[in-house]
Amino acid sequence: MHRCPGTDPRFLKVEVHKCQCGYEVEIFSDEVKAKCPKCKKDVFRENTPSCIDWCKFSRECLGEKRWHEIKKAMDSGQQDRKKQG
Repeated sequence: MHRCPGTDPRFLKVEVHKCQCGYEVEIFSDEVKAKCPKCKKDVFRENTPSCIDWCKFSRECLGEKRWHEIKKAMDSGQQDRKKQG
């Protein structure tokens, strides 16, 4: 079976992103968004390529349900960034 390094906890990285309220939110490399603990709004990662964008095994690797959840979150994050920008 294909094992994605992005899902292996040994390879996860954490990034810090500022929420609209100014609070710094940690988002792991296998996540598209995280909820701000201060104001409870969603904070999205920068628009970086996801395996969903380029890996032909992403649906199989993530599973159909998780793939759709991530894709929906990515699309929502792009729309939110366009509104803010």
